[in-house]
Amino acid sequence: MTVTAEAVKVLRERTGAGMMECKKALVETNGDLDAAAELMRKQGLAKADKKAARVAAEGVIVVEKSADGRKAAMVEINCETDFVAREQDFRGFAQAVAAKALAVGAGTLESLMGSKLDSGAETVDERRRALVAKIGENISVRRYTVLSSEGTLGAYVHGTRIGALVVVKGGDAALAHDLAMHVAASNPKYRTMADVPADVVSKEREILTEQAQSEGKPPEIVAKMVEGRLRKSLGEITLLGQAFVKDPDQTIEKLLKSAKAEVVSFERYEVGAGIEKKQDDFVAEVMAQVKGATH
Repeated sequence: MTVTAEAVKVLRERTGAGMMECKKALVETNGDLDAAAELMRKQGLAKADKKAARVAAEGVIVVEKSADGRKAAMVEINCETDFVAREQDFRGFAQAVAAKALAVGAGTLESLMGSKLDSGAETVDERRRALVAKIGENISVRRYTVLSSEGTLGAYVHGTRIGALVVVKGGDAALAHDLAMHVAASNPKYRTMADVPADVVSKEREILTEQAQSEGKPPEIVAKMVEGRLRKSLGEITLLGQAFVKDPDQTIEKLLKSAKAEVVSFERYEVGAGIEKKQDDFVAEVMAQVKGATH
């Protein structure tokens, strides 16, 4: 059958797909726009499923705060390339997911993916899969967190790749913001030394003991050296023990004491953290193509 240019235009606006894909779908459905849109949706979801195994280690961190500033959601949305991470539709999706995460509150990622976006009937996962089909890259909602505070809640996003939330008891909004900025910059693993797991402390003490013993000091000196170095080492990975990024002469612990404040909890996200990125061997790839061309 003959497909009009106007029908192709309307279907493109509805689906965001390419002209040839729209024309093919209209031909297969005898010009029925609704049937063509549904066909393309099904085909798009199938494409999305095929791309699910591809590594998505780029993306954005988005933070959404409530109107009163006492609740915030932080999400990590991943894609395959930094080009797509800057793309408008991808950014719009990430912002919509953050808003939905704030609305639904703390829960499982599975429940968030199954919740309805906006006022429509489309779920977060359905929107994600449709976006995969449109953009052509694997896209995933990797993780999210929602924190609430009866006091102040600090939020900070560095560019689009690092985000931090800090729940503070006491102090003011400026302090909470500074603490969130510090967490984003310094990446503390734990809140206090007491929060560091026993096995982590034991391993660090073992390493420091071996180092001190290799210096040939007496056992009693070694013991003192190890404990001193252990405190310094643990201080570097705990929020309260770290030097404040805006004033390295004082620790976060001293900053909090002077403000009569306390950090209740914090969360830090960094795009792609812990995801093993595929390292392409371009030389091997080119050589393989050369060999293939000679046979």
